[in-house]
Amino acid sequence: MKQAKLRGVIAAVSGALLMGFGANAMADSTDDIVNALIAKGVLTEEEGSLLLKGRAGEKEAAEKKSAGAVTARYKDGIVIGTEDGKNSLTVNGRVHFDSRWFDYSESDGAIGQKSGADTFDVRRARIGLKARFLDYYSGEVVFNGTGDAPVLDVAYLNVAWWKPVQFRVGQYKQPFSMEQLTSSNNIDFVERSFVDKLVPAKEIGAMVHGAPVAGITYALGFTSGEGQNKVEEDANVDDKDIVGRVTANFAELAGSKDWLAHAGLAFSKGDISQSTRGFGISRSTETRSSVNYLQSIVSTGDNDIDRSRLGLEAAVAYGPFKLQSQWVKNSFDDNVVDEDVKAYYVQALWTITGESQVDRYKGGAFSGLKPKSNFDPKNFTGGAWEAGIRYSKFDASDFSKTLAVNHGYLEADAWTAGLKFVPNPHVRFMLDYVKTDFENAGDGFAGLMVNGKEVDDEKAILFRTQFAF
Repeated sequence: MKQAKLRGVIAAVSGALLMGFGANAMADSTDDIVNALIAKGVLTEEEGSLLLKGRAGEKEAAEKKSAGAVTARYKDGIVIGTEDGKNSLTVNGRVHFDSRWFDYSESDGAIGQKSGADTFDVRRARIGLKARFLDYYSGEVVFNGTGDAPVLDVAYLNVAWWKPVQFRVGQYKQPFSMEQLTSSNNIDFVERSFVDKLVPAKEIGAMVHGAPVAGITYALGFTSGEGQNKVEEDANVDDKDIVGRVTANFAELAGSKDWLAHAGLAFSKGDISQSTRGFGISRSTETRSSVNYLQSIVSTGDNDIDRSRLGLEAAVAYGPFKLQSQWVKNSFDDNVVDEDVKAYYVQALWTITGESQVDRYKGGAFSGLKPKSNFDPKNFTGGAWEAGIRYSKFDASDFSKTLAVNHGYLEADAWTAGLKFVPNPHVRFMLDYVKTDFENAGDGFAGLMVNGKEVDDEKAILFRTQFAF
């Protein structure tokens, strides 16, 4: 009787001692202590088994409680989530503040034929939420506040029941162009190239996408084909655009992480309304000026026009060096129009401070440039510097054969030289010099007039201060 009582006291004392250990200590030390007491004969195996069983239940409950605990941290945004990482909500945003200087003033141009004006511009001001929940689901909602009222920028749900075969619905970037799929926070120059005028961007639709093996990505979807926040409203154009893209990183397929050899193929096909101004082609230059090129292309044919788009892309990177290029062709066809518009660019980048270009690549696009160490203003050390050059060409000369009014310039090419400083992953300063040449003025277009003289080029300096979280 006394022996049983003694054992009970010992067990109780042992339990009390065990409960005095910290959470991490209990996870590993409890079993060792109980086993030691059994080995010394202080506890019977039956008593030890009961203690271990009780502790196992306590540990399981503690683990479940810890997994469901909500934490807050900062990682590419303010992240609120559970400790197990299965559920999270991220608040993020960006502000791009631009200034532009041209080689003439706004008052120099004739009415209706002005190019850009020296100006300051809040190019982007966005705030958004990203959510991840229940292992398989994620989504994002972003609003842009640069207009008269906030505009929905992105809103989608992604379902990843199977990682190689995922589904996305909502408004998101269409799977077509590597340059467009690279976030505006991470593009290599202040503005994207002429290629971006011919590709689908953010539109409403649904797609299936994934990476079946490391180094290969694919996406195939249907879209309204009307642009951001727009649906098809023309009763004569009721077909959805089909959009697809496939990419391969041959270096990753070969098992190498030291270099990059990317190639991609994209396509889209659908109808646009005959009344769509300029056939849906963006007419701003790489400086966002209002030079009249491709100003007004019209067709007197059917109510709808077949539009197909083809894109090729390639990128090679090793260490701090990267070469990148894209080519896009838009083809338009009805009983009057049968013409193409083409654009391409070639660019070279060099991170002067040695950061790897290969490390920026993931899933068929490039992420941001992250310095090896953040800039320290006290010692004037750290931060990343990058220099780049790009040649870009736009060609709508096919339309010189069609019955159209006031074409504007049908061809343009631009040279861009850029330098950027990235003090930390959230801040960038970018300085670009852009020279654009225009040629092949279309019917009814007198050309760009400056101080009473026709000119065929523009020069501009662009500077961006960028903050993103």
